[in-house]
Amino acid sequence: MQSWTEIAVQISHSTGTPFTIQTASPMGGGCISQAYRIEGNGQRFFVKLNNPECLSMFEAEAAGLQEIRNSRSLRAPAPVCWSGNTSIAWLVLEYVEMHAGSKEGAHALGEGLATMHRVSSGEFGWTCNNTIGATPQINAPSSSWTDFWRKHRLGYQLQLAKANGYSGRLQTQGERLMGELDRFFPDGHPVVSLLHGDLWSGNYNFDETGQPVIFDPAVYYGDRETDIAMTELFGGFPASFYAAYRSAYPLDPGYATRKTLYNLYHILNHLNLFGGGYLSQAEQMMGRLLAEIR
Repeated sequence: MQSWTEIAVQISHSTGTPFTIQTASPMGGGCISQAYRIEGNGQRFFVKLNNPECLSMFEAEAAGLQEIRNSRSLRAPAPVCWSGNTSIAWLVLEYVEMHAGSKEGAHALGEGLATMHRVSSGEFGWTCNNTIGATPQINAPSSSWTDFWRKHRLGYQLQLAKANGYSGRLQTQGERLMGELDRFFPDGHPVVSLLHGDLWSGNYNFDETGQPVIFDPAVYYGDRETDIAMTELFGGFPASFYAAYRSAYPLDPGYATRKTLYNLYHILNHLNLFGGGYLSQAEQMMGRLLAEIR
């Protein structure tokens, strides 16, 4: 691929060290972009490739990784460079050799996430939009968490669902739920916390020292409970992770209800990305939430 030459030149410029690609090995795991490990001159990098219009997605991912790195909480791959041409866009990251985890590593993941969640900002949202999976994620700043969640999370996904042909009960329940959001926050707005944004089990691993690494973020500032809720949505996080997190940063009792509210966002996103298999689950979640406030 001719673009490899452009990528190698940009890496050389960004790192200040000459780099020539000698091998480019495909890597599994990516469902949105193609992934490769490239090697040469005693150096290795991780590269994502996608269509040219995905460059803004890569720019936002690089910014999100750097935001996490700036928090000095958990390891995230360092962004090296990103660009594109008329045929392809790319993102080059530090290559991290991944290894199996341990109870100690999961404990460190919980503590590190608690530290990251203590990094705050003036408003909910973020400086740029990004993506949740392949779906645009709007991060326009707001001083109100319920307004932000209503407009840019539930409301946005419900609009997409309507455009995708999902009307009826989903929309009527959704409208009722959005009108009652304040009821889920009797103590007012939550603390503004730095979030990974897409924290399922496929987006963390452990490096060669056994320390946790997080990647593929959908960063913004919001209620930390949203990250914890997603860890419970599909499983894959051990008990030592939750014990360490709760010890470092205890959760409010209201989380038990709000986690359904927060995971509804991701189920609606799956509905919009993957189809009607998620419709019943979304409607059931809405029903449980509305029953809480009757």
